[in-house]
Amino acid sequence: MIQQSETFRGYGKLGAMTAQTAVECRFGQEVGTVLSVHAACVLTGTEAGNGEVRYFGKAHFSIVYEDSEKHVCRAEKGVEFTAVAKDERCYPALTPRASLAVENVSVRREGASVYVTALLGADIALFGEQSFEYLAGGELVLKREPSTLIVAHLCGGAAETEDEFDTEFVGDILQHSETVNVTDLVCETGVLKIEGEINLGVLALKADGSPVSFERLVPFRLELPCDSASFGCAAEARVSVLGTTIHADTDETKGRCRIAAEFTLSAEGCVYEELAVDTATDAFSQTNELTLTYGNAECGGAGGISRVTERISGKCALSAPIDFSDVLQAVTLQRAEANLVHGEDGARVEGVVLATLLVMGTDGTHRGVEISLPFSVPVNAENCEANVLVCGTSARQKQEGEIDADATLKITLCEKKTVKAKFVVAAEEGAPLPVNDSAVSVYIPRAGDGLWELSKSLNKSPEEVSASNPDIEFPVKEGQRVIVYRKKNLRA
Repeated sequence: MIQQSETFRGYGKLGAMTAQTAVECRFGQEVGTVLSVHAACVLTGTEAGNGEVRYFGKAHFSIVYEDSEKHVCRAEKGVEFTAVAKDERCYPALTPRASLAVENVSVRREGASVYVTALLGADIALFGEQSFEYLAGGELVLKREPSTLIVAHLCGGAAETEDEFDTEFVGDILQHSETVNVTDLVCETGVLKIEGEINLGVLALKADGSPVSFERLVPFRLELPCDSASFGCAAEARVSVLGTTIHADTDETKGRCRIAAEFTLSAEGCVYEELAVDTATDAFSQTNELTLTYGNAECGGAGGISRVTERISGKCALSAPIDFSDVLQAVTLQRAEANLVHGEDGARVEGVVLATLLVMGTDGTHRGVEISLPFSVPVNAENCEANVLVCGTSARQKQEGEIDADATLKITLCEKKTVKAKFVVAAEEGAPLPVNDSAVSVYIPRAGDGLWELSKSLNKSPEEVSASNPDIEFPVKEGQRVIVYRKKNLRA
């Protein structure tokens, strides 16, 4: 029995993995009471090996503290790091795509030194060549159907964007943080267009030496060249801030300040193309019994993007007590930890808004209090990744010892898509089928059978069945009859 096979080859997402690593930085004895701590990380490279992925980066630490004279000061340091994620599926030919996030920051004092430790989480997608063989022809009757498969096309690039805005007069900038939210992805011919916004949070000192915080939403647009991009393709992308430069021009006479912020952005995108591959999903032999071997393929991709904006409010959990003698001065380092969860009442994005509240006591000393505000927002989503940007956070003390807070959540839901295909890989021939010597047979099919099911039952090709029964409609109805003609050789 002659069999013909074909091989599909494409580039796609083969898997995903996660890892964690801790990066530590030491500050000297000049640091007094720590008020707020911020850690940011930038990925500088990845490489795949046998059973592992190595990733490299830089972590930037900034702390705001009160010195011995009750002045609010700042300090910054950077640390380079290398980490390893273990996974037996990894091999050197893979292309790893990693994204880093600061999951937790802790502070401890040992002697005269202050140690800041950041726990970094890495989400790593593995891309590489995917291939499989499928039965394509030979001496068999094949049921050929298009199987949908997804191939990936990687792209990337860097860009700069800037913004200017006016604020009240500030004497010095203590700390800043950036959160990126991708809001839209559009594929056009040869390009992936990315839109989003950066939430810039700034902690500064006013002229009287007291801290003040403000924020700014900065929109951005990026275009990543991709030869395989076209209208209708789905895509995903991650954008990170590689560096931020902030200039402040002050006008003491007017009591105003002009802030100029410049951002260097890095983007990694992936355009997904859906292909219809004509595979054999079933087969039979007209002469022998047949045992089929099936194969499976699973491809990952992306779907659409949806957005939800929600204003939340409520009472916060506090890391330290406060009372009416405390003066609330600034809310800084607002961020969110969230997940998409499914329940009986549908999908919800649940998590907590975190921020640092700077307060001043009656004796003029400053301290930082961590606040957390839980939230649960209903969304219309199934298999999605939820990204939450927090902006406009405010706090007030209505009742002594309690903090009420408000915040705006900008939720972006990025759909994850998976397609699966099942196809015939090979066939093994068995015992010969019994031969029917009748010149004409009448067959009563099952109601609902299609042309393929009927052909397989009759052991005739679909073309033969259609030629013998030109008036039959599929799927067949109850009571219909199918006539099969067989050629007979007459002996003289």
